[in-house]
Amino acid sequence: MKYQISIFLSILIFLTACQTNEVTSSNNLAYAVAWKKTAAEYRALYYQGFNIARQRVDEFMNSPINGVGKPLAIISDLDDTLILSDPYWSYLIKHDLEFFDDSVWDEWVASDQATPSPGALEFLNFCEENNISVFYVTNRNQGDNTREYLVNTLNRLDFPSVDDDHLFVLQESSNKELIQNQIKDDYEVIVMLGDNLNDFSREYYVSDIGERYSLVENNSEKYGSDFILFPNPTDGHWIRAIFGESEPAPTIDNKMLMREAASSSAWRD
Repeated sequence: MKYQISIFLSILIFLTACQTNEVTSSNNLAYAVAWKKTAAEYRALYYQGFNIARQRVDEFMNSPINGVGKPLAIISDLDDTLILSDPYWSYLIKHDLEFFDDSVWDEWVASDQATPSPGALEFLNFCEENNISVFYVTNRNQGDNTREYLVNTLNRLDFPSVDDDHLFVLQESSNKELIQNQIKDDYEVIVMLGDNLNDFSREYYVSDIGERYSLVENNSEKYGSDFILFPNPTDGHWIRAIFGESEPAPTIDNKMLMREAASSSAWRD
């Protein structure tokens, strides 16, 4: 009997080791980053989003509200909405990093190599040409140089309205709602752009997957009208809903947790 138990435990340890090895030898980010880098569908979703946003602006410009009430505006996030940092994510893959890395991100931001997302500059210029105010509300923190880095990047990309009245950089908080509400006091906001539900409303700042689903269902009519959502499979508050934090440590346990989240609805063992 002791011999049988010993064999069973040996097999169990072997199978566990195999599973752990399988997880540790893979990279959580590989599939998502490969999609960002190669999928024409990724680019198409940006064009689709900006096309819808432009349609919404057209509707407002041709509606009775234009010229009667508040001036018109749009509010947008920046990273993974108007500007892309795909080489940063490629660097993480190349160096076997599997979750967002703050120190690497800070170096990337300082290098000033971000690019406009497909259709972003055309949409922003369309807004400017039609006197639609553009407000940028973003979360970044690279210390004292945070705003300078971002202004340099946006100016290099020829983005309009890069000034103190239109660019809001939140360094200590991810809560954009206070600034957004201040803008809404003075402007009729046509549409909000973002890659994260929390870019639209603080009510989405929850860490339960089911609750996030329910909130989206409750607000389903707003997507494509009030809110335009862009694709981001690499980071965001969906990560927080899995791990309890947006930037989890690259541990084996967290890799296993990601695998469990991905395989939770497998149709069979």
